[in-house]
Amino acid sequence: MKNLAFYKDVLGCRSNDEVFNYLMDNLKPSNILWSYFINWEKVFKNVGQVELALNIFNYLIGKENFDEEFKALLKKNPSLVKVIPALAVRNGFREKKFKILVDYKNKKLVYEDYDFTKEKINDEDREKYLTFVKETGLRDLIVNRKIKNLVDYMVGVEAGLDSNARKNRGGHAMESIVEAFIADLCQRNNFRYLKEANAEKIEKEFGYLVPVDKTSRRYDFVVDNGKELFLVETNFYGGGGSKLKSTAGEYRNLFDVLAGKYKFIWITDGLGWKTTARPLREAFDHNDYIFSLKMLEEGILDFLIKSG
Repeated sequence: MKNLAFYKDVLGCRSNDEVFNYLMDNLKPSNILWSYFINWEKVFKNVGQVELALNIFNYLIGKENFDEEFKALLKKNPSLVKVIPALAVRNGFREKKFKILVDYKNKKLVYEDYDFTKEKINDEDREKYLTFVKETGLRDLIVNRKIKNLVDYMVGVEAGLDSNARKNRGGHAMESIVEAFIADLCQRNNFRYLKEANAEKIEKEFGYLVPVDKTSRRYDFVVDNGKELFLVETNFYGGGGSKLKSTAGEYRNLFDVLAGKYKFIWITDGLGWKTTARPLREAFDHNDYIFSLKMLEEGILDFLIKSG
């Protein structure tokens, strides 16, 4: 780490060990924002797109002659087929074509194509769509009234899919938190910053040629204070695992690639580091700037970027 007067004057730390201990002792327990929870507006917006079709399909609930009624509905309303994947597939609102492996037990792989985008369908198509709802278990759910209302069922499916997206929202939450500090700093000092910027975007917007460790590298934030460039990466780990060790190694390597030409700041937090402290300490000793959210609260970004 690069010694900063900030550590002694503001944090009261007089050695590298004390700075690292300060970081570890003040890790945040969570970065959960309200956006972490189910986005009901999005859920009902998605369901609303197919609500009419689902209400038509509700007619089939409990029908003993389901097969005949199902094909009759499709014959009268061919556009209904577009809704079927959403009832059975995770990305059913977008994914409408499937190549399904229907047989493999005879040492020969047999595939069948299912296309739910057709505008016109014939008897053969309707039989295939019936096979689809049978094999995916939808027919059983509907006939045996295990689903009482397909609109309510779809609300549940969408809510589940939205909650499954929480991992991504957690990553974006850390970015949102850090951006609040960066945006305030830049606004007060007339600095410029970019979000999620690759080397091409940095050169285009700020005129700096920034080396990268991999072609896909997109820095979470890039700050230009008028004199030099600051490259910022952020993450938050609520739990441990091998990912933390690999991330620490990745940012050690990135620091070497930059070769001191630009200031690289890694902002990380979360109790996951409690069980993976060693690789973080190795990166801390190797890199110039590794900060926590507590350090940001104390004003370390202002100190570094304004004095840079």
